Amino acid sequence: MDKAVITGINGPVITGKGMKDFKMREMVTVGDKKLIGEVIILDDDDGTIQVYEETEGLKIGEPIEPTGKPLSARLGPGLLKNMFDGIERPLEAIQQFDEIYIPEGVGLINLDEEKLWPVEIMVKEGDLLQPGQVFAEVPETELIRTKIMVPPGLSGRVEKINRQDKYKISDNVLTLRTRDGQEIDLSLVQDWPIREPRPSKTRLEPGLPLLTGTRVIDTFFPIAKGGTAAIPGGFGTGKTMTQHQLAKYSDADIIVYIGCGERGNEMTEVIEDFPKLIDPRSGESIMERTVMIANTSNMPVAAREASIYTGITIAEWFRDMGYNVAIMADSTSRWAEALREISGRLEEMPAEEGYPAYLSSRLAEFYERAGNVKTLDGDEASITIIGAVSPPGGDFSEPVTENTKRFVNTFLGLDKDLAYARHYPAINWMSSYTGYLDLLEDWFDENVSDEFIVLRNKMLDLLFQEDKLQEMVMLIGEEALPDDQRWVLTVARLIRNGFLQQNFFDDEDTFVPLEKQFGMLDVIDRIYERGLEGLQKGIPVSQLSNADLNDKIVKMKYTIPNDDLSGLNTLKHEINSYYDDLFEKYK
Repeated sequence: MDKAVITGINGPVITGKGMKDFKMREMVTVGDKKLIGEVIILDDDDGTIQVYEETEGLKIGEPIEPTGKPLSARLGPGLLKNMFDGIERPLEAIQQFDEIYIPEGVGLINLDEEKLWPVEIMVKEGDLLQPGQVFAEVPETELIRTKIMVPPGLSGRVEKINRQDKYKISDNVLTLRTRDGQEIDLSLVQDWPIREPRPSKTRLEPGLPLLTGTRVIDTFFPIAKGGTAAIPGGFGTGKTMTQHQLAKYSDADIIVYIGCGERGNEMTEVIEDFPKLIDPRSGESIMERTVMIANTSNMPVAAREASIYTGITIAEWFRDMGYNVAIMADSTSRWAEALREISGRLEEMPAEEGYPAYLSSRLAEFYERAGNVKTLDGDEASITIIGAVSPPGGDFSEPVTENTKRFVNTFLGLDKDLAYARHYPAINWMSSYTGYLDLLEDWFDENVSDEFIVLRNKMLDLLFQEDKLQEMVMLIGEEALPDDQRWVLTVARLIRNGFLQQNFFDDEDTFVPLEKQFGMLDVIDRIYERGLEGLQKGIPVSQLSNADLNDKIVKMKYTIPNDDLSGLNTLKHEINSYYDDLFEKYK
């Protein structure tokens, strides 16, 4: 076989010859520094390689070496509480080579090979093991037990168990004898190709909401566990802050946070903040259930393209253990820009705005890997994907946003006017939507109230009415409107300021349980209905609207504790007393 060598260098795209025995999607090492790359085109003896490291200093004629396997993620103990680059190299370990930059040629290091882990073996010799069955558990953090599973497609009887006090990740834990008599050693880790979805037994319809503590999401535009959501918005509208909030407070078991092409200072904020954050359910640091992937804007562009596949493969590993996983991808626009740059270097025919023609199918492949499933071991588990989108100039008609809308069921459009007015989260209720309401209706009926969806629809309708009336207000002024329309505007302001606006920096308001969310809407509905009674009695809007009462409603998110909702009933009593007295005067 002729030795494969470099014949051309175009940024991260390398061409070579002598590659007829290579395979598509095979991982290779490139040059004397042994940079990590992946074969993306083969044409007889010639090939094209996508390199995941900086290619500065490479020379034509340097060797290309095959590895015989595709680009894969190493899955096992050591993922949690860790931060990796786009091809799963741990940044803390890389810092030992260079404190500031990622040096070329550090190799495909990933999980710590020397660390010793306590392992609880769950099977005995002679047991028949099926694909995906858990045979051992590792108490990896205070919150999460990592379950070690038989690889998909493998089954057999336990021939021998290698009992030790503690194991390295590559140590043999047990030996499996397959049906054809082969003996296969199983360790604590699996390698899995990042572009290939891990299998599950069957896909299930989502039926549980992903609770985030953010009112505009949980009540108006809920996301289902196993669902998909997009958060598009222009610069400064709060995409990253909203994703941070969801990562901190959503009730997923595991968080996989992918910083894909974002600025380094944003990832620095995540690194500094997350260890200090306390998980509201357990009282432990949120890092105990978090995996981070950081491929910032100054890192190699090809690794950025791979980062979301690395993240979703890690998520599928935890899903297969029976956990509910939430992925935060920030942002898919930067990932799409990496696709565009690589496509341009490959001299492919560009489609809309220079993006490759396969942008839509790549987005579909990514979001398709979300879902609520029955695992190979029989558990129900899920992956929820929440992707931020950064349309240039906040233009939602650009290709990445438009194509993303085709594949997600919850769309949380951020609005620059709301952001500039300091209304956060700046999710525009006019352009946002959810497709999970029907699937979640039974859950809300059973766990919150059978009036929850009815009340939610009623309040959203008032906001839609307000939007239509605002055009008339700009023409003729609010004073010229009929009293019933002025009352709609008054109550819609209470919904906007008292319910939709949320202060993530306030201890009481940063996370709000569903019971309180419903109670707050019920208070606003009470004042709306009593006001309608007053209108029927001919009472003017100026008398129906009480400034002190409105102020209490707007501030109830701060003044009424999340763990003691009796104040909501007190407030409703005040509303009833005020209107009863008012109606008495107008008899």
